[in-house]
Amino acid sequence: MDKQTIIGILGPTASGKTKYAVELAYQLDAEIISMDSRQVYKGLNIGAGKDLQEYTIHGKEIPYHLIDIVDINTPYHIHQFKLDFHKAYQSIVSRGKQVIACGGTGLYFDVLLNDRSLTAVPVNEELRLELDKLTHDELIHIIQNENTNQQAFDISTRKRSIRAVEIIRYLKYNTLPDTDFPKYNWQLQCLDLEVAERNNRIDERLNRRVEEGLFEEVENLIRSGISTDRLIYLGLEYKFVTQYFLGQYSKEECIEKLKIAIHQFAKRQMTFFRKIEKNHLIDFRY
Repeated sequence: MDKQTIIGILGPTASGKTKYAVELAYQLDAEIISMDSRQVYKGLNIGAGKDLQEYTIHGKEIPYHLIDIVDINTPYHIHQFKLDFHKAYQSIVSRGKQVIACGGTGLYFDVLLNDRSLTAVPVNEELRLELDKLTHDELIHIIQNENTNQQAFDISTRKRSIRAVEIIRYLKYNTLPDTDFPKYNWQLQCLDLEVAERNNRIDERLNRRVEEGLFEEVENLIRSGISTDRLIYLGLEYKFVTQYFLGQYSKEECIEKLKIAIHQFAKRQMTFFRKIEKNHLIDFRY
């Protein structure tokens, strides 16, 4: 295989992506770039499923990238991911190694596979706070009135509509930043499971994470000064366990609600991967 071709390992949560990617990296003398939007943060370990011990196989440590690279309180935006991915890619191929990109954040794959130049528009935190006070209908009204260039936006949620307004108002006074990223060659593989098996693995893994100290990890993050709002924003394990510490659920309720939420998340992941498949060949592995 051409070492310039990136092997992309996609799959829903708990599908065994990391283990599979590490085994493949061992065979191909490759290095792995993480495609997980929470594993970039330092301190998110058990809940983010870093499982760093899995990167050692047959006594060999497989190099990995884009894990533990930013502070929890530092916003990490999609354009920064693209920059960091390219740096990691260049570093790996300069050593004559194969690149494996592995993770479940479909958006990370999407912005590299397709032309998503608008991700270069910077975040305007002050504007976001202002727009967050508006209803979804009010945001859509702004988009309809100010989108003079008739850009196509996804306005299915308030969060996406706020981003659309942010982009529209930026481009009114600024030109689009340079987005001259290379076109990568990809070989995509998606690990898929029957729904019942997938949900069973999710439940078993969550139970293990609870035993390994998931609740203690979140409690320590709160005690260290990380705001509960920030942890809730980080989603899933961090959201529900933080809500437990805020007294919203019992521990048993928290775990059961979290299992259901992760089942739903895995379903959305697969829907997104199937969407990617419409434009890019994906080898689904069962």
